[in-house]
Amino acid sequence: MVGVAACGSVSSIKALWETRIRRTKEEQEEEEQRRRRTARGGATSRLSVGVWEDRVALARLKKKLQTEDGRLILRIEQEEWKSLPGCLVQLSQVQEWQIHRTGLQKIPHFISSFQNLLVIDLSRNGVTEIPKQIGKLTRLRELLLSYNRVHFVPEELSCCESLERLELAMNRDLDHLPDQFRNLKKLQHLDLSMNDFTCLPDCVVGLPALEWLDMGGNQLRHLPEDIHRMEKLHALWLQRNELEKLPENISRMASLDTLVLSSNRLRDIPPLMEDMSNLRFVNFRDNPLTLDVALPCRKTKAEDDEDEDDEDDREMFGRDFMHLYIQEARKRAYAVLNMHCVNQPSDDSSDRNNPSLFISSSAAAF
Repeated sequence: MVGVAACGSVSSIKALWETRIRRTKEEQEEEEQRRRRTARGGATSRLSVGVWEDRVALARLKKKLQTEDGRLILRIEQEEWKSLPGCLVQLSQVQEWQIHRTGLQKIPHFISSFQNLLVIDLSRNGVTEIPKQIGKLTRLRELLLSYNRVHFVPEELSCCESLERLELAMNRDLDHLPDQFRNLKKLQHLDLSMNDFTCLPDCVVGLPALEWLDMGGNQLRHLPEDIHRMEKLHALWLQRNELEKLPENISRMASLDTLVLSSNRLRDIPPLMEDMSNLRFVNFRDNPLTLDVALPCRKTKAEDDEDEDDEDDREMFGRDFMHLYIQEARKRAYAVLNMHCVNQPSDDSSDRNNPSLFISSSAAAF
């Protein structure tokens, strides 16, 4: 009987432990399943939050859409948009971006999705880079990135074959353009002012359609001798540079009607510029010119009132000043020539018959 009792006791304890082990395994399995369900629920929740945020951002962007002259424009001004959300690609029909003073730091790589874009105006932001993907926008006509922090122009920009206007003023560290830039066959307007260029890039000189160029506020020390290759250029702004002389071929720029040279280091005005009859506005103000020349005063106030239209011509250091300066330099050159002839009567007569050889040297002497 004792053996039977002992055997029953052992069987009961074994059954009890088996039951406990089974329950423990079941509880562990349930806990694991609960964790899995929680994890799936959290991911779904996060996904739902992301979708919701995109919907909110897209709704905000849609409020910024405007239609002007039949063109759909995204206009954001003076709001904080340091980046553009990916949901923006749902508005790929937009033809123009006007995003100003938002603190935008980056042009998104998905810019290539906007094949309808004609104008990108991101002036006065904090953009540091032009993405290579912009080269896929073959219909783009205007890219305006003045007052940003761009320091590099990718060669892919030259693939924007329809580009007519490019503004990169006041990016400060910008001092180079890729040689492929010359492939922008339709580019007419280029603003590179207030950067760090030390010379006029040859790829710019080679732009066949360029009509308007601003290189003011750089560190230009000289202009290319073949500057006359810019056959269609009619406005050239070179103020606040370090130019000490002008190439004589500048007189061969038949289309040039506006030339601004104020605040440089010019010592002289090339005599050949006198023949630039197409030149309508020119400014030599704040240059250390050798000759002290001043325009005569007008005779009467009535004449002043009648001639208000040609005020640019009469402005000191303007077009009339240029002609007067060249004439004065020529007079002094002839004076030097005559003195030279008196002192050296046996000199070669061919030199005496060519007073233009003395104009630059005599002007410098005075």
